[in-house]
Amino acid sequence: MADNLVIVESPAKAKTIKKYLGRDFEVLASYGHVRDLVPKEGAVDPEHGYAMKYQVLEKNERHVAAIARALAKSKALYLATDPDREGEAIAWHLKEILDSRGELAGKDVHRVVFYEITKNAIRAAVGQPRGLSLELVNAQQARRALDYLVGFNLSPLLWKKVRRGLSAGRVQSPALRMICEREEEIQAFKAQEYWTLEGEGAHDGQAFPLKLIEFRGQKVEQFSFTNETAAREAERTVLAAAGSPGALKVLAIDRKQRRRNPAPPFTTSTLQQEAARKLGFNARRTMRLAQQLYEGQDIGEGSVGLITYMRTDSVSLAAEAVTEIREVAARLYGKAEVADEPRIYKTKSKNAQEAHEAIRPTSAAITPADVEGKIEDDLYRLYALIWKRAVASQMSHAVFDTVAVDLLAGADGAQRHLLRANGSTLVKPGYISVYQEDSDDAKVDDADHVLPPMQEGATVRLDSLIASQHFTEPPPRYSEASLVKALEEHGIGRPSTYATIISTLQDREYVEMDSRRFVPTDIGKIVNRFLTHHFHRYVEYGFTAAMEDELDAVSRGEEDWTTPLEKFWKPFIHQVDKIERTVTREQVAQARELGKDPATGKPITVRMGRFGPFVQIGTKDDEEKPRFAGLRPGQKMDAVTLADAMELFKLPRTLGDTEAGETIVANVGRFGPYVKYGAKYASLKEDDPYTITLERAREVIRAKQIADADRIIQDFPAEGIQVLNGRYGPYITDRKKNAKIPKDRDPKTVTLEECRAMLAVAPERGGRFGRWGRGKRAAAKPTDGAAGKKAARSAPPQAPAPAAKAAAPAVRERAALPKPAAGKPPPVSSHARAKPAAHAGHKPRAAAKAAARKKTVAKARAKSTSAVPGRARGVK
Repeated sequence: MADNLVIVESPAKAKTIKKYLGRDFEVLASYGHVRDLVPKEGAVDPEHGYAMKYQVLEKNERHVAAIARALAKSKALYLATDPDREGEAIAWHLKEILDSRGELAGKDVHRVVFYEITKNAIRAAVGQPRGLSLELVNAQQARRALDYLVGFNLSPLLWKKVRRGLSAGRVQSPALRMICEREEEIQAFKAQEYWTLEGEGAHDGQAFPLKLIEFRGQKVEQFSFTNETAAREAERTVLAAAGSPGALKVLAIDRKQRRRNPAPPFTTSTLQQEAARKLGFNARRTMRLAQQLYEGQDIGEGSVGLITYMRTDSVSLAAEAVTEIREVAARLYGKAEVADEPRIYKTKSKNAQEAHEAIRPTSAAITPADVEGKIEDDLYRLYALIWKRAVASQMSHAVFDTVAVDLLAGADGAQRHLLRANGSTLVKPGYISVYQEDSDDAKVDDADHVLPPMQEGATVRLDSLIASQHFTEPPPRYSEASLVKALEEHGIGRPSTYATIISTLQDREYVEMDSRRFVPTDIGKIVNRFLTHHFHRYVEYGFTAAMEDELDAVSRGEEDWTTPLEKFWKPFIHQVDKIERTVTREQVAQARELGKDPATGKPITVRMGRFGPFVQIGTKDDEEKPRFAGLRPGQKMDAVTLADAMELFKLPRTLGDTEAGETIVANVGRFGPYVKYGAKYASLKEDDPYTITLERAREVIRAKQIADADRIIQDFPAEGIQVLNGRYGPYITDRKKNAKIPKDRDPKTVTLEECRAMLAVAPERGGRFGRWGRGKRAAAKPTDGAAGKKAARSAPPQAPAPAAKAAAPAVRERAALPKPAAGKPPPVSSHARAKPAAHAGHKPRAAAKAAARKKTVAKARAKSTSAVPGRARGVK
């Protein structure tokens, strides 16, 4: 057995590193985080120094056990997890677990850090180990505690005031606010009309575009001509001044040389932005592919890391890398295209200990052509992007010759008319021959033309001048690239978290994509208004950025890890308690009155309910029950009118009868449109319940009856037992248990007694997901999300219902622990192997939270009658 045990995070990385270290080293993977906060109330205890309760993740217990077994046969442990806060925390957690179990007695423990997976880098890192950085551990723990405290207090409040299944986060909520505010700008935008006068000139047989820049001695601005009358008058005046045929005099020529420098190598943020613009990758996909390139790919000589570590704020490059890049660029593109001196890029990030290098190829000599066809196409495209950006960063600037020619129409003087032609010529491509950075919502450069040679005083022909109408446009919605850029500019979150932020907003259905742009949904707008109105301070961009700066200060050892928690916690939890007591669900629902019902005179409103947005006739105070109708797909609460609402109340529609005399009714329920015949339902997959005809409804019903008949093999109605064709073959059910029929038996010949016998020994069904419903799938089951939609396939559609009152927050548990000393890692109140959410994945924060929320609500239901809001969270 090897004397040295090396721990990395992924098995792919372990395989690559094992090859470099040889027989004296065994390399195992931790498979991400090995433990996390217990998924229940009290995991972070503000009253006892923010003590944090941890448990080993069930999915990784076997990996921890494997590490312990290998460690027993080794002399030294090398913790080689990723070189950032998360990696440092994983190393610390693993060390704490092994130490608590007595596995580290007599063992040497080292922390090694590398930023690229190459033979030289790995051996150098193992040869120069260091100790664990408690500053980085503390920073990660403080961030984790903050996220927990926000999530476990704001999310239940949203469940109670809006609907179940929602969440709020310290970073995701400001990002949602950013998207919603942009949408409000767009909705409030009033387009303004303006006109431009553009034409075409010609000289020495070459045509070129030109534009009116001065009219009657006044500079032409965007809104100089705001209607057609003024624009046409200017058009006629200038043409008349130019004469027939039109002639312009060259008044002035301005020639300049413009230089454009290359962009620096990629950081995490700029890689995500450019991959979105050039490759169409979302942030999550980009980071997944970059991880694979970093961990290693087989390009013919075994697995090798192709890029450096992909989570970085740095734009600097190692001197050795710069030298190699310049040599490769000179060989491929010529020495003249390489910068005279090495380009040095300075990093703005204060966290120098976390930001080592920019993202670059581990060897510039491995060109994109060398890996094409040897790795997956998406990996190749991303590698090519990273390689080109890094190589271009050391190449010479691009040189453009620009020229602006002013042309006079008519006589010169105070009332003159002036047109301008702009031209630009690329003289030296420099870095552009390799790579050019894109930008979001870029305007077309009208100067990118080559003009014919002209001299001052020369006469130029005016071929045409046309007045064109335009309207101002609203600011564009955020794309993934522009949102990432805006988050970085505001200091919200950190680049390594952007992919998670965006995914969370989409998973919670707060935003949707339209032409690759973010559009807030109705529920997203309501959550944003609630948080902005009642928790304005905590969704302020400046507050979130300041909190990030404090956490960075912790990582640099400049501030104790509990300091940002102390500043945040008490004002925050008092605000949560206040809103819980004083704000009603009706106030949060953002009800908007559309008008009066012509038949009854009752108010018609649109609002958000448990199952989505709906319109309502009447109020809950009326003697008669209010009528409800859900909004149709694509309808938005903000845009619904009284006429739209009246159309919605045309449902349910009675269409007629089936051949058997059952009444057919078309309607929309919780799970979508359907037709009802008697006591049965048939979903409408393609038909519109507002327009479906009786004949078509009968066709849908006949198809449903045929499908049901094919599904039922035998029926024993008196016993409530059926033999059915299922997804995985025939089975027996009594709606409480399911029993599989042996393959050697014909399901058509199974007797009632045999059915009873097989059901007697079958396991109990565990809800929607069968026998396993009580386990990991049940833990992850959302109330209003995807699982609810899937349940629609087996349950009849239901009409919209008003939101039910959610459970009160649970009483927080307390752990009597001492307050930690400054500079030390957070106290750990438990190393117990309590069973966590079974569905937790790699670095499973969101998954663990989801399971914990379910336990929170269940606990709250039991205690809500006696819980005191102020004391519920341990606030004196």
